[in-house]
Amino acid sequence: MNIICHILMFLLRISPTFNLSAPLFHLLDQKTTVVKSGQDVTLTCRAPNSILITAVKWSRADLEPQFVLLFQDSLFDRQMKDGDVSLILNNVKINDAETYMCRVFIEETRSWKNSIIIYLTVVDPPGE
Repeated sequence: MNIICHILMFLLRISPTFNLSAPLFHLLDQKTTVVKSGQDVTLTCRAPNSILITAVKWSRADLEPQFVLLFQDSLFDRQMKDGDVSLILNNVKINDAETYMCRVFIEETRSWKNSIIIYLTVVDPPGE
């Protein structure tokens, strides 16, 4: 199955009302990150500075409907620096390789906005 099919399946799982006629590549930023096993990696996600964000949710395709991280707090917007809602994974392992999605909750619309999809690949260092 190609990567586009995986993305569509993922989007349909997290949002049953996802519009299949919309151009996929205009909906979300996408990024591929490759890291060696045992290293730390930052999965970068930025929320718009001009709107009030009250929560961030990092999910992983294989964990749905569970999530990697959900942070919500009345002080959230003041704690966020320059819209940075990145996720840091420490000492990554091969089984951390997956498709990750960052979503932010926009207070004004009372809805979740999909921000970025990151395809994380974890490789063993040479000689291991």
